[in-house]
Amino acid sequence: MREKRRAENFPVALRVLPERLRADLVAVYAVARTVDDLGDEAEGDRTAQLKAFSAEVSAAFGNGEPTDPAVRGLLPAIRAGRLTEEPFQRLVEANIQDQRVHRYPLFADLLAYCRLSADPVGRIVLDLLGVRDPAAAELSDRICTGLQLVEHWQDVGEDYRNGRVYLPQEDLAEFGVAEEELGAAHASPRMKALMRWETGRAAALLGDGADLLGHLSGWGRFAVSGFLAGGLATVDALRASGGDVLSAPVRPSRAGLLSWLGWLQVGTRRRSG
Repeated sequence: MREKRRAENFPVALRVLPERLRADLVAVYAVARTVDDLGDEAEGDRTAQLKAFSAEVSAAFGNGEPTDPAVRGLLPAIRAGRLTEEPFQRLVEANIQDQRVHRYPLFADLLAYCRLSADPVGRIVLDLLGVRDPAAAELSDRICTGLQLVEHWQDVGEDYRNGRVYLPQEDLAEFGVAEEELGAAHASPRMKALMRWETGRAAALLGDGADLLGHLSGWGRFAVSGFLAGGLATVDALRASGGDVLSAPVRPSRAGLLSWLGWLQVGTRRRSG
């Protein structure tokens, strides 16, 4: 379900962008999707295959000749100096970690995972936009972590059935939620309270990160606004569910997304202007 949402949303965000930026983002998406597929679906030794993919990425950034088609797609942006290697390697590292880590004792542990699995995507986008400001990078990290969290909260039941629990163990204990409840048809009152709490955490990160728009202009600002609006609209959908993320899919409405997109374009411009 998660990959389906990404596949549906990504092309929509690209249609309005200039050709070069669009081509670069398509290439980046192909690499990110390949890494996720290796980590989630590959037959055989997934860790070994991910390490081999990491070597392909290193070859691309080291003036070598990678053979993987997705990595080769990055070469124009790499050779033009628009990309750096570290964020891609962190995405690979996140998927290697997924092979051995399926629970997160503390919220701090989950945030550390997001620094590998989510934050690099924002850093890559900033690289492509030519933004190398540390303050902007920190704000981008908050947005990306917030987006990753709301995605996890949408997929609590699916992830549980696949053997993964992203809700921190300390939070399950604090709210008195047994892990088995994550596989139920409906959320218990305790589970609903937990999800409302976790949704608030994600919303705070997205709200803090919105100041990133003040560091951007033009198409870059519009593109990032789109991703942020999607996250905020998903927060609204999670809140509208009352915390019951198990009985029915939680999806943002198109009207909600467009409303947030308009507010971000006008509201943040007023604050930064």
